Amino acid sequence: MAAQRDSEVTAVVAMSAAGNNDETVDVSVVIPVHNCRPYLDRCLTSALVQRVKKEIIVVDDGSTDGGAELLDLYATYHQSSVKVVHIEGSGGAGRPRNVGLAHATGRYVFFCDADDHLGPEALERMVAMADRNGSDIVLGKIVGHGRRAPASMFQQNAERLTLADSNVYNSLSCFKLFRREMVERHGIRFAEDMLVGEDIMFTVHAYCHAGVISVVADYDCYHLVSRSDGSSIMQQAGSRDPIAWLTMIRRPIRLMARHVEPGPLRDHLLRRHFRLDAFSQLGTVFLESDDVRRKEIAQEVAALCDEWFTPGVHARLNTIDKQRVAALGDVDRLVRLARIESATVRRRLTGLRWEEDHLVVSGTAGLEGISQDDGVALVLRPRNDPHGELVVPAERQGAEFTARVEAAALASGVWDLRVAVELEGVVRHGRLGADRDNGVTRPQPRLIGGVVTLPYFTRDNGNLSIDVGGHVVAVPGTVRLERTRWGLGHRLVVHGEVSVAGQVPECAAIRQIVWRERRTGRERAERVTPLPGGGFAARPAVGRLPPGTWDAYLELDLGGPPALFRIETDAATVAGPRRWRGAALLRSVRPYATSGKGRLSTVVHRLTPRTILRKLLQ
Repeated sequence: MAAQRDSEVTAVVAMSAAGNNDETVDVSVVIPVHNCRPYLDRCLTSALVQRVKKEIIVVDDGSTDGGAELLDLYATYHQSSVKVVHIEGSGGAGRPRNVGLAHATGRYVFFCDADDHLGPEALERMVAMADRNGSDIVLGKIVGHGRRAPASMFQQNAERLTLADSNVYNSLSCFKLFRREMVERHGIRFAEDMLVGEDIMFTVHAYCHAGVISVVADYDCYHLVSRSDGSSIMQQAGSRDPIAWLTMIRRPIRLMARHVEPGPLRDHLLRRHFRLDAFSQLGTVFLESDDVRRKEIAQEVAALCDEWFTPGVHARLNTIDKQRVAALGDVDRLVRLARIESATVRRRLTGLRWEEDHLVVSGTAGLEGISQDDGVALVLRPRNDPHGELVVPAERQGAEFTARVEAAALASGVWDLRVAVELEGVVRHGRLGADRDNGVTRPQPRLIGGVVTLPYFTRDNGNLSIDVGGHVVAVPGTVRLERTRWGLGHRLVVHGEVSVAGQVPECAAIRQIVWRERRTGRERAERVTPLPGGGFAARPAVGRLPPGTWDAYLELDLGGPPALFRIETDAATVAGPRRWRGAALLRSVRPYATSGKGRLSTVVHRLTPRTILRKLLQ
């Protein structure tokens, strides 16, 4: 067997000529393999089921666990799709990936590790995104199974991005779709002399040449799996040694700097390396090190700062990282900052009530294991704008805090509440509400300035949020008919009253009556006259509605999406049916109160001589 697998690449099973010569291959899936037989079936099956024109290039890097023989079976049974290449063990993923890339013929190339797997629609969605936008790189959402996965760049789909207007550079793994023409034109390859970080070199180089970058965030494209035996390179001891990592990261930084001129874009990219690669070594790993090791880590970070740190990078850092830069010569201060950063934010909601138009929030908050802090505040963040926030100062009495949220100051949308604990200039946040006293319940909604404000606890984690305008929380309200009668023009004259959360809405909030046909969902709207005290009057032309069963709603504007309330009534209040002839047809309209809850609906029939004859002949 060894004689058959010399150090040079040997193709064991060639791609079937009938399989891919007739049509262009969409994606070359490159999978490096080294002693991970238990994961191969799931990985290869996930690649085989992809609904794109594909070739799966599996590079066996000297496996000794029986995986090589299993790969040959796959190549035998899937000759049109699977190609296996055997090479001598290289010790890392760089060389087998480069070998696979050398065999690739697809328009795009995707790199997948053998212990991970793809979502069934992953490549189909990413190729569609790339073809639609001319993308050079497509990031598909990564989910972790026992491993940490990047998240900041997967908040929403993005058709066309650049490095300058996004945070895609935060993700430097190679588990992405790359346009192969770009890769070949610029000679982008994996570093073969690195056991860790070889994919960072490849991805950084590709980012520097990508004109269009896209993101598929609404589908789990790549499943990042932790090996239960801890045998992967990134799970082995020393793979994230802080000194080794700080030494390694200099290479991709220098590579990036050769392609990106000094200025805002370079500062934006350098911020990622300092925040995620350098300053992260001053956190938990710093606390776990002894005094000598801490001094060495601080010196390495300082050396990196001496070479690449700029005022533009400094301006982009958060508070704690700015303090770390200032404290690189003070190991004790760095330890203190690391302890503050790693401490759990303990918080408990003890009270929630309305005081006029203010929502009063009470609780306790602090940092676990740290007896004092410099202050507590409530932070409200709009869910549709992660960069915007409203800070509400809190009053302290011992361990208790109280904050008063002015509801009128909140724009329409959903606001998530966090408690912020400050200590030595470092601010730590934690969602508020999941841990709360038994007596704390959701306050009633309020109408404030014509806008409905609904405090609520989220369904998933029970955290406190405020829905301003009724975006995700159903608005409680009642619409009731007081009287009805038939008017001229076959109009149903109605009078009623409305209340929202037990309050009378402003006249301007009462918009129109909406009739919705029960089977088709078609809608017809009729103007409403608001009356003082929550009353309304309308003359809907129900006689002009097309045939069908129509349910009546009153539409209100409460500061968010249109709020629709079914109109309640009873049989005694609803006018009787009406029939009339005209234009060679017989029309009938029968308003009625539905059984059970008693809601206004109407049935409309229209009979022409033809339909009457058809009924007689049936």
